[in-house]
Amino acid sequence: MSEGAVLISLARLVAAPGRRDALRAALLALIEPTRSEPGTLDYVLFEVAETPGTFIMREAFTSEAALRAHQETPHYREFASFADDLLAEPLELTFLTRVSD
Repeated sequence: MSEGAVLISLARLVAAPGRRDALRAALLALIEPTRSEPGTLDYVLFEVAETPGTFIMREAFTSEAALRAHQETPHYREFASFADDLLAEPLELTFLTRVSD
């Protein structure tokens, strides 16, 4: 990743047994404050239809610095403080390189 390049990623989060609704609510709570951050281009939550409790957050930030700034916000740090209690496995973050319009 080069500094200054738009960062696009997919974050995959799998709810621990019995924690689907709590994880969904926690992720939804991140949407509005994250979208208001100056470096956020896209922040949309999806649930995998075939595997309820598996969520994908589509994210795009103006730069690596914007992503780092997002990770230091109070709302993200609060989520990170209890995410392990909601997740069945570690968050998986996949960075994408755009190849078409």
